[in-house]
Amino acid sequence: MSNTKIEFLYLNEPDMIRAGVTNMAECVETMSDMLQLFAAGDYRMAGAENNSHGAMLFFPETSPFAGMPLDGPDRRFMAMPAYLGGEYQMAGCKWYGSNVENKQHGLPRSILMFTLNDKDTGAPLAHMSANLLSAYRTGAIPGVGAKYLALQDASTVGIIGPGPMNRTSLESFVAVRPGIKHVKVAGRSQDGVDRFISWGQSKFPEITFEQVRDAEEATRGSDIVSIAVPSPSGSENYPFVASDWVKPGAFICCSAHLRLDEELIQRSRHVADARKIYQAWAEELPSPAHETVGIWGMHLVDRVRDGRMDADQFEDIGEIIAGDKPGRQSEDEIFVYSVGGMPVEDVAWATKVYRNAIRDGIGTKLTLWEEPALS
Repeated sequence: MSNTKIEFLYLNEPDMIRAGVTNMAECVETMSDMLQLFAAGDYRMAGAENNSHGAMLFFPETSPFAGMPLDGPDRRFMAMPAYLGGEYQMAGCKWYGSNVENKQHGLPRSILMFTLNDKDTGAPLAHMSANLLSAYRTGAIPGVGAKYLALQDASTVGIIGPGPMNRTSLESFVAVRPGIKHVKVAGRSQDGVDRFISWGQSKFPEITFEQVRDAEEATRGSDIVSIAVPSPSGSENYPFVASDWVKPGAFICCSAHLRLDEELIQRSRHVADARKIYQAWAEELPSPAHETVGIWGMHLVDRVRDGRMDADQFEDIGEIIAGDKPGRQSEDEIFVYSVGGMPVEDVAWATKVYRNAIRDGIGTKLTLWEEPALS
């Protein structure tokens, strides 16, 4: 008689830390592997073309119904399902609610959970705290770009936007370019800059941290420039980088909104974590898509669509990892790298952390049922 009992592993945030969720070097390697699988097509995400970011629940500006939440900055719920093949062979879904007002209560803006499922039965294998999971997989994608595209002897990083996204991005840069010695930080608030520098000095005592006045000072002379400044829709609101600020050989990583001058666009090679996600996203938006979603990959989709750029000039990091396209070809080559985020990243890193937890006996086993009441 078959065994119908289903158990799954519950991993709270301390469990996730013990299982290695903050191991950035391992996360970068995992994301490199995942991006190669993505480029080869061994994945599935939501939507008819399997490339959707997920399904988002928005709220109205006003409502006649008592208790219904109203629209506000980052006020939403979202489900992000995916399947990843290769050595992972897992399905999963990240679910989260987001509300800027959470910060008034000492909570993160978004509170995330992730469920990992058996790819065949659909049974839950793990239910885990996902704020750190999401933060580290997001930060590791810039590290993958730096690993394959930044100068080998990169020593200076310019940080534009000293928030959590650039914290994990810097961790990933240091993991792949250990010669980093100097970090310049520009931000919109003194408190944000101070907190970033305090964190950085504690995390990387061997690195010198310096506050600079603005994006221009952060960019000039930097081998790696990391831009993560969330902004309202409309390109006039996006952070701007001019060509004459950028040194030959620089690697520019944009994890949020960005605007570049035409000279820099023409000087640079443009690489994305995954072209398909921007193309799928743009199908859901009015044209030009970059005016609504300011991530650099959306601008590249617009340029290809209106003929200002050939499709093969919009490159995919997975193709470079696989050797199908060349990486850096000269010391002076400039790269602009777009990071958008995908649920397959969560599946990959959740699988690694789950397997670590099983190996090391971490977490709490919970029973779904001994046998199903309905079958």
